[in-house]
Amino acid sequence: MALTQKGRNFIALAILSTGTPLYFDNGDARLGVGASTATFDPAVGNLVGSSGTSRKGMEAGYPQSSTNTMIFKSSYGSTSGNFAWNEIGVFNGATTAANITMLCRVVSAQGTKGSGATWTLTHTVTVST
Repeated sequence: MALTQKGRNFIALAILSTGTPLYFDNGDARLGVGASTATFDPAVGNLVGSSGTSRKGMEAGYPQSSTNTMIFKSSYGSTSGNFAWNEIGVFNGATTAANITMLCRVVSAQGTKGSGATWTLTHTVTVST
């Protein structure tokens, strides 16, 4: 999953303990899905899908971490995310406010979720050198 410019800036602020970053913890982290197949652009700070996007909070006990990975997990109930899932983003909030960061985004066809279905999305972000 590719890091966005806002994600890069968030990491720099957090490392330097500058400002008051909104962390990617259980209360604030969100997985977002969207219908767009637009190529990743690190300057874009939100999902691109014009025909549908949805963000959901973390399941209990998530996000999780180990040496160089972060694992995010959200569930989309029968009335949310009912469109083709083509993009996934990791956020630190539910809105598009200025202090909300899309850490990273990936374009990947996951199928089309229909009304009445519940899908659970688990997404792993690996930090490597």
